[in-house]
Amino acid sequence: MRQAEETTPGPPPRVRARNRRGEGGRLREDIVFAAAALLDETGDERAITLRSVARRVGISAPSIYPHFADQPAIMLAVVRREFAALERHLRTAVHRAGDDPRDRLRALCRAYLGYAQRHPGRYRTMFGGLWMPTLDDSSLTEEDLTGLGTTALGVVADTLADCVASGQSSAADPRLDAVTLWLCLHGLAQQRAVSRTFPWPGESIADAILTRVARLEDA
Repeated sequence: MRQAEETTPGPPPRVRARNRRGEGGRLREDIVFAAAALLDETGDERAITLRSVARRVGISAPSIYPHFADQPAIMLAVVRREFAALERHLRTAVHRAGDDPRDRLRALCRAYLGYAQRHPGRYRTMFGGLWMPTLDDSSLTEEDLTGLGTTALGVVADTLADCVASGQSSAADPRLDAVTLWLCLHGLAQQRAVSRTFPWPGESIADAILTRVARLEDA
């Protein structure tokens, strides 16, 4: 079902040059980029509508329909893009940390929390936010929503498994413990975002989570 258009007037949209034949993929990327930019600026998924995105890109709202059936489809594309960006961010942190598995896992956890802090609007949206529609009210299917974030989680699991293989972790089930670690980091990131006046104990709480959940052995 197509989203109802806004009625609040805004500034006139800039005129976007028409794509040459075969450049429709560029317009699709422009739409996703514009939606992510609006999310950064407003921190509110409700500000992302077909009209607001079209205005940002410099096209008419109906020009979006050949690429996205409705607003939830645009948001899904944003979420997929951000999970891919998170995965790259974690892999880069692990790679830069050196060869020691424990250092790599610590770097991954710091990178995860840092990503959530730097991109609060995108991060909230990635994990549900306000955009998650009922399947009957949008073009999305259950398959579209299944598996979001699994490749990023795989980086956590692989890095923890390296700690186990090196004897630096006693985790009996690295995959299960990786999910547990992810959930703990997510909880910390969420609470830091909504409880800003709470006297969080710096990095020590993240280190405590990592040591206990990942079952790291003393060096």
